Amino acid sequence: MDLITDAARALIGTRSDWVEACHPVEPSELRRFFQATMDPSPRYRSTAVDGRYGGPVAPPGFPVHAFRRPPSDTKDPLEGMGDPEFDGESRVFRQGLPRMPIPLQGVLNGGYEYEFLSYARPGEAIYCRSVYRDLRQRQGRSGPMVLVVIDDEYAAGAEKRPLLRSTSTTIIR
Repeated sequence: MDLITDAARALIGTRSDWVEACHPVEPSELRRFFQATMDPSPRYRSTAVDGRYGGPVAPPGFPVHAFRRPPSDTKDPLEGMGDPEFDGESRVFRQGLPRMPIPLQGVLNGGYEYEFLSYARPGEAIYCRSVYRDLRQRQGRSGPMVLVVIDDEYAAGAEKRPLLRSTSTTIIR
């Protein structure tokens, strides 16, 4: 049974517009991020005024985590538990991309690949745009699954200075 319909195939190559994170890079978030990742590099600290970067910078993976629910979103994310498709994750993979019409219930993280280009700085806005790159169907031990491959570009500032590119694979089963 082919779970990748013509409607799903038609979404390959669909690209979102640039989406801005709900707030700019904030020093307090940088501190929590580098503490959580246990990266002791002084380049992330507010005391980094001189040196190679001319001030503090965000850790390379920070832009990916800048995209989350905005503070104005007061909806409880667990309200969807009564929905038979609810598994704690949204089936909308990226803001600006249409929902992938795959008739399976579960969503799993299949991994990421990153290419780091530059560091975000405190005060900068972070942007992302995404494209559906590929769909593949596989047979697993517990049944069929579809791998959804998405390419993301992250950028900073009004000039959209490239920060990183990532490829993610989401498994729907």
